[in-house]
Amino acid sequence: MTAVRTAEPPRLPVRNKTAAGERGWGGVSPMLTRLAAERATGVLVRERGTLHLAEGLVVHAESPSAPGLDTLLTAHGTLTPEAWQRALTEAEDGHGVGGRLVDSGRLASGALEVCRLTALYDAAYFALAPSSTPGRFRYGTAHPPGPVQPVPVAALEHETLRRRDLLHRIWPDPRTDEAPLLRADPVAAPALTRRQRSVLARVDGVRTAPDIARELGRPAFHTLVDVRRLTAAGVVSPLPGPAQPPPPQPPPPPPGTEQLPPDPHTTLLKRLRDALEAL
Repeated sequence: MTAVRTAEPPRLPVRNKTAAGERGWGGVSPMLTRLAAERATGVLVRERGTLHLAEGLVVHAESPSAPGLDTLLTAHGTLTPEAWQRALTEAEDGHGVGGRLVDSGRLASGALEVCRLTALYDAAYFALAPSSTPGRFRYGTAHPPGPVQPVPVAALEHETLRRRDLLHRIWPDPRTDEAPLLRADPVAAPALTRRQRSVLARVDGVRTAPDIARELGRPAFHTLVDVRRLTAAGVVSPLPGPAQPPPPQPPPPPPGTEQLPPDPHTTLLKRLRDALEAL
């Protein structure tokens, strides 16, 4: 019998985790990654928001869960509502408002860029949330970038992953991000920051974290951080809904393992970390 030699099958490609980490693309949105590689221009519509791309760069983001640029600029006196409305009327297409404000001297370009980037990252966090429906991309003209720099997709996805990890470390149950919030009555109420007190004052069993953020004129993600910390401290809880699973519990220690008290040095370091991230 003659032996027949067959060629070895080609090896399957192996994902380079190091390169993926350097790109900052952790699978947040494969479609967005592909559009960036294509240098596409248009609008990516997802379940919880939209991203506007120009030559593969993100120039604008919107989400119903995040306050817009107008709220961030007018809530704390950076700009009067009348000045915003006047610039909105003067803008030809409704998108060049920032440019009109800078050109007319009503707003410094630096202040506009800080607020615009804050609003963009805030809305993009929600727009890139895990979705039950596929995204859709409309090729064409994107939102004009204005007098500020667009954001690379890699940087946007890296920041989105960092924010997800931060929220999970504070409190792993995401129900507090969307459900109406209730005030609790802990046995030993913790000391709260001024920002946390202002959030707690608006918890009434009806408002959600995005509602509170919009009312305060603050980025929604910052409010999510405050709400999860308040929940972890036992001060706030989400309104119970039908068939809601309880928050995940840590696994029990192995049999025979002694439960040690928390290390005071570790507790202090965590408090310092929380204080720094609250700034």
